[in-house]
Order: sequence, then structure tokens, then C-alpha cells
Amino acid sequence: MARELLKGNVAIAEAALRAGVEAYFGYPITPQTELLEHLALRMPELGRVFLQAESEIAAINMVYGSACTGTRTMTSSSGPGISLMQEGMSYIAGSEVPAVIVDVMRGGPGLGNILPSQGDYFQVTRSAGHGDYHPIVLAPASVQEAIDFTMLAFDLAEKYRHLVIVAADGMIGQMMEPAELPPMRPLPTKRPDWALTGADERPKRVISSIYMSAEAAERFNLKVQARLKEIRRNEQRSTEYETDDARLLVVGYGSAGRIAHSAVVAAREKGLKVGLFRPQTLYPFPEASLSKIISRIQGCLVVEMNAGQMIEDVQLVAAGQVPVRFYGRMGGVVPVPEEVLAAIEQAYDSMSELSLAAPA
Repeated sequence: MARELLKGNVAIAEAALRAGVEAYFGYPITPQTELLEHLALRMPELGRVFLQAESEIAAINMVYGSACTGTRTMTSSSGPGISLMQEGMSYIAGSEVPAVIVDVMRGGPGLGNILPSQGDYFQVTRSAGHGDYHPIVLAPASVQEAIDFTMLAFDLAEKYRHLVIVAADGMIGQMMEPAELPPMRPLPTKRPDWALTGADERPKRVISSIYMSAEAAERFNLKVQARLKEIRRNEQRSTEYETDDARLLVVGYGSAGRIAHSAVVAAREKGLKVGLFRPQTLYPFPEASLSKIISRIQGCLVVEMNAGQMIEDVQLVAAGQVPVRFYGRMGGVVPVPEEVLAAIEQAYDSMSELSLAAPA
């Protein structure tokens, strides 16, 4: 198929349609509103369900109800709206129903502003509702990846009966670039055997997230942990650039990773042995691939559009083997390659000084 010029939010919405989304419930909030607007037009055209809820709390509970019927269901929002959805997200996790959420991240905390940020990293990877679970989190760095990861999100949600979040910062949602949309998938003709499909001649099905005894709740939690272990084993995704001979590794995701790529190219032109590692899954964090690289480098620089959140996962993988430095911008300020390059040069010089000071 031919590539076409697409805005990130519109591309995500159209990709969801082609993945077979059957029901969307959401509430407008910048910088993701074009996603909702596109689906408001296209879903009725295709005979599918679109409903603008009265709030994000209502929207996530509508997603919960729809997902219980085995319907491919999604919502989208930004930081403040995702915060309001936390309880419903935990109910979805506790009921083992598949659902997809798109978070187009904006500056915070509070209402903040409508500018790009990555301040939701903790919210989507660590909390996403109460309880011992993590959603799968995909982090695109381009409009094409936003399309591909939206398609993947529905596949993973149904494969694991799990909540999947596409975490795209506001820059990805608002930018336009050439990308290719996949063909339309057929809608499912049969509901899964756990879904609530109405009264018929079959055994009763119950979907619930409440367990009145501690033992029953623990059995369910052990089941969830086993699934998370399988997800960590099978679904780690990342991409690398010039890591084979790198002495300094730059780690960034989403737009920050894309900007860092330009800075790494510039550093290479200056003769610095620098590589880039870009996580594409924030959960499960791609620790296996990162660990292999860290075993052969001398230092690490994490670049984020926040005060430093993913850096904690990088530090856990590094486990003190190499120094891990940080460069970030907050509140919707987007770093430019030149300032990331300056941070790379500073980290590289510091790393070299440590090497010279080390005992022979």
C-alpha cells in the first residue's frame, strides 16, 4: 500500500479501525482530541459504536462493560484523564478482559498544559490502578510505529486477556509524517468462550474482580503473576543503533529517543563511540537486550521529557555496573538534538576521566 501524510492521532484512530475496534468510549482532552474526532466520524460510517462519555470515569467503565462481552474496545485520553481512569483500569485487570487505552501524554502535574511530555511513565507502568499487576505498555517514536503498535495492542490484549496501553507523547500525536496504513481486518464472527453474550443454552458465565476470601484473591493474584512472567519473557521490544562498539549508551523512548538518535548521529560524526537503545515496550521493560549492552559499555545517559522516571528501570538493569547519568526537560519543553549532544559530550568526558582515574 502507498504511504500517505498522516497526523499521529488520526493515524492511531484509523489503525484501531483497521485492527477491528468495535466500540470506542472517550472524552475529549488535548493533545489527543483528533483521535476521538476521527472515530466520531468513522465508527458510525462502519456501523460500529462510538460514544462520547460524560467523563473519563464514565468512559473507562463503559470500556469495562463492553470488553466483558468480548467486543474489541478502546478509549483514549491524556494524563489527567488517565488519572481518572485508574480505578476502572484495575477492575479491567481484575476481570481479565482485554482492552486498549491510548495515552497521548501532556505536560503536568495537575492540568499542566497541552504540550508534549513523558510525565506519565510511572502512571502507566507502575500504577495504572491499584493491585499487583502491570498493563503492557507500547511506546511509539513515529507515526508509523503508532500505527503498528496500535494494531499490535489489540493482538496482545486478546492474546493475554490483558490491558494494553499505547503511550504516545503529545509530539507523536500532533506530528504529521508519511506512513502506511494496513488493510482492514475482518470483525470477529464469534465471541470468546469467556465472554458475556446473553442468555442461551450454555453454563452460566460470571466476570468479576471481587474475591471475598484472602485465599481466593491470592490464587487469582498468582495467576496474574504467572501471566506477567510470560509477558516479560515473550514481549520485550526495543531497537538499537550503533551499539556494537559503543562506550557510552544513550537510552530514550518515544520522541525523546527519536531526538536522541539525531544527537547520537552527530556524536558519531565527532568521533565519539556512542550508541542508542530505544525501548519500544515500557512494560515489559526490555531488560534482556539492555543488560547485554550494559555488560560491554562504560557509561549510560538516559534522555527523557520528564524529571527522570524511566531512569529507574535503567538503573535496575545496570545494577551499579556502569554510571547512569540523566538529561531531561519538563513541563512540555521538547529538547533539541544540540542540547542532547552537549549532554552526551559531558557524559563522555566524565566517563573518560573516570577511566583515567581508575587504578591500573
